[in-house]
Amino acid sequence: MIHRLVLLLVAAASAATLVACSNSASPSATIQSIVISGTAPAKGASVQFTATGTFSDGTTKDVTSTATWATSDSTIATVSAVGLVTGVGDGTVSITATYQTATTSDPIQIAG
Repeated sequence: MIHRLVLLLVAAASAATLVACSNSASPSATIQSIVISGTAPAKGASVQFTATGTFSDGTTKDVTSTATWATSDSTIATVSAVGLVTGVGDGTVSITATYQTATTSDPIQIAG
């Protein structure tokens, strides 16, 4: 009985490892592009943006927490180190995410 339980646990761990590895780039894969997702917050509100990287081996990976985030004008919107965008003033601003060598910007309109 214990032997079967051990085999079942090993099989479950192996399956979990395969699933986890299927969503990650191989060690030799290089970043090809990055896409930002999120909707503009109203002035005084915050919205979590996400960044997804596409790699040379065809895989995609959520790089939100490891990307570098920036705003073109912090008097209109701020962005935290993990992509939380907060509307500060009225106007248009670009939110930029950079991961390794890939960079993209998303212009958003803040109103409120």
